[in-house]
Amino acid sequence: MGATKAVTDASFASDVLKSDKPVLVDFWAEWCSPCRKVSPLLEEIAGEMSDQVTIVKLNIDENPETARAYRVMSVPTLTIFKNGEPVQSIAGAKPKGELLKLIESAL
Repeated sequence: MGATKAVTDASFASDVLKSDKPVLVDFWAEWCSPCRKVSPLLEEIAGEMSDQVTIVKLNIDENPETARAYRVMSVPTLTIFKNGEPVQSIAGAKPKGELLKLIESAL
């Protein structure tokens, strides 16, 4: 998977909520074509900003509890978490500049 990491309902608390640095969660699904457009951008950002932010991917079909808990209604939904709390979310495939703004909102 490269610079991003897959998380599950079981690992979400330890990987995201207890992280020392901000975490961008990509709520995605296998059948979602906009998700496939965002994925390479997230890999790129993860490689460039690994010292500042962790980027993880959560498949909503395989992990419905977490998706439900954070009211994910469409995919992709990208949510930045800091200190265990969601800071900001955006839905839909966005250009790299908008993804960077989302991350910067938690730095």
